[in-house]
Amino acid sequence: MDNFENFSSSDKAEAAELQRMIAIEQQKAQFQAQVHTFTDVCWDKCVDSPGSKLDNRTETCLVNCVERFIDTTLTITNRFTQMVQKGAH
Repeated sequence: MDNFENFSSSDKAEAAELQRMIAIEQQKAQFQAQVHTFTDVCWDKCVDSPGSKLDNRTETCLVNCVERFIDTTLTITNRFTQMVQKGAH
C-alpha cells in the first residue's frame, strides 16, 4: 500500500503495523490449514482402524509422516521467506 501520501507519519506507521499483523494472521491461518491437511493425510495413510492404543507400526508411520510434513513445511517456509526478502530489497 503506497497510497498513504496524505497520511501523517504516525498514521503510516499504524497502517504498516496493521499490514504486518494481517500478514502474520494469514500465515497462522495457512499453517492451521496445513496442519488439518497433514492430519487427514497421515491419519488416512497410517491408521487402519482406530483403537484404544497405537501399535508400533502405526506409531512409526505417524512419526515419519509428521517429520516429513515438518521438513517440507520448513523448506517451503524458508524458500518463501527468501523470496519475500529478495522482493523487499
